[in-house]
Amino acid sequence: MKKLILLLSFLPAFVFAQALYDSTDVKICNEKFEYAKEHNLQSLPIGDVMTAIGKTFIGTPYVAHTLEKGDTEKVVVHLSGLDCYTFFESTLALSRCVKLGKMDFQDYLKQIETIRYRGGKLDGYISRLHYALDWLYDNNKRGIVKDVTKEIGGVPYNKKVSFMSQHFDKYKRLKNHPELVKEMKKIEEEINSRQYYYIPQDKIAELEKGIHNGDIILLTTAWKGLGIGHTGIAIKMPDGRIHFLHAPIAGKKVQITKQPLADYAKVVKKHTGIIVARPLEPVK
Repeated sequence: MKKLILLLSFLPAFVFAQALYDSTDVKICNEKFEYAKEHNLQSLPIGDVMTAIGKTFIGTPYVAHTLEKGDTEKVVVHLSGLDCYTFFESTLALSRCVKLGKMDFQDYLKQIETIRYRGGKLDGYISRLHYALDWLYDNNKRGIVKDVTKEIGGVPYNKKVSFMSQHFDKYKRLKNHPELVKEMKKIEEEINSRQYYYIPQDKIAELEKGIHNGDIILLTTAWKGLGIGHTGIAIKMPDGRIHFLHAPIAGKKVQITKQPLADYAKVVKKHTGIIVARPLEPVK
């Protein structure tokens, strides 16, 4: 038994229950919590906690497909490299832990599962909120965030999603399990039956005053079959404007845009506008 314990201690990754992570992830998570305690972040509104925690990730490299580890769905954590989704998701999970005063790694794992999966429970690959529009709906319904897009001036967004079922060969689990494609199509139909709102690209500057520090920004896209093309966090800078804190693309690192969000949204031609999700104070 002692030999087994010794062997396990040298394994690079740990799998406990339905979680997959390594010692680096635990270290980074604990460093974020120590930072939060040192700066008394718990006393701040959650939006300000979001930007404070988010800024500690600046310089973290962009790494794609980190959630596709293993053959079965697990709560995967990879804090040493983030994509645009796992960046805002990790920031939100850490911020909720800070506000709740529950700051250990297991608390973080619980928050990740709550945010990442439909109804807050991992139940296989299909339970993951793959589409950002589905993520918005589910987390809005459960009071984790509030979709404030309509109230700050948004207009109907009628984009339909179908990318995952139409391009299932790009997703290992869907490619290896054809029966899941049918389930994904049903989810896409549900998403397409809902009414969403967005702020068109040319209206962002005009309506920017309604965006708060720490709001989650979902950039809508012209790509066929996708509703959202990029994500990040709104951050109010000394120039008085809302900028964009995000994990850009492969080869880049987490950063704050030099230009305001309204200007950044015009950089990529496929960007058509934004949806704004406001993190809500967690209930203790």
